[in-house]
Amino acid sequence: MMLSSVQHMSIAKSLFSALRSVEALPSISEIYPDISIDDAYKISLAFLNLRISKNNEKVIGKKIGVTSKAVQDMLGVFQPDFGFLTDAMAVRDGRVNVNRLISPRAEAEIAFKLNADLKGPGITGEDVLAATEYVQPCFEIVDSRILDWKIKIQDTVADNASCGVFILGDKKANPNDLDMASLEVVVKKNGGEISRGMGSSVQGSPENAVAWLANKLGEYGIPFLAGEIILSGSLVPLEPVVKGDKMNMVIPNLGSCEVEFI
Repeated sequence: MMLSSVQHMSIAKSLFSALRSVEALPSISEIYPDISIDDAYKISLAFLNLRISKNNEKVIGKKIGVTSKAVQDMLGVFQPDFGFLTDAMAVRDGRVNVNRLISPRAEAEIAFKLNADLKGPGITGEDVLAATEYVQPCFEIVDSRILDWKIKIQDTVADNASCGVFILGDKKANPNDLDMASLEVVVKKNGGEISRGMGSSVQGSPENAVAWLANKLGEYGIPFLAGEIILSGSLVPLEPVVKGDKMNMVIPNLGSCEVEFI
């Protein structure tokens, strides 16, 4: 049995309060063991609407997460999650205030900037490439509002795919000029290499992950819009970060991205 609309809103308000107070909640899926992914998505929409109405945030894109085996194994969540990006999540100076976050973890991704609308079902990776103006390296700093990251897929979908903030790199490239699957990212933390990952680790290639997201959101009547930023999922395991950490990622033929935690 699905949760009621009153329960959806109550959980969304709790998540919004956790966002504002920077204090985590108990696992939603433990409190509501019958919660479905459809329930979680309705909670996510209500959570988003609170951010829009109370914080004056604007939607600027979408994100997919938990796409690679490395991240799935780390979190114990074995299917992708999905959520929305707002302007308040975009960090433009590369400096992330950890006091705004609960339990941040950094992940290296490829971001897609669209120049055409896309709406599932039936979207392919080729459709995504045709609708993409450019791609960029990106750090997403994920941050679960659920205590100790004790999450199931329903928890992270409800929690807007555990999105915290994101930082875009300094270079842009036409994805049609790249072999997206063979792109390799090298991630360093405080000067030392901590991980490497390939584009192929994200559902075979990042554009395939973006196509999956377009089709999944299409089930709910939500399109991708020209001008939006789409985050395609981490190529490497998530890395916990604290104040004072500095991270850098380099993707040959694409560019780099840097973030400092203050």
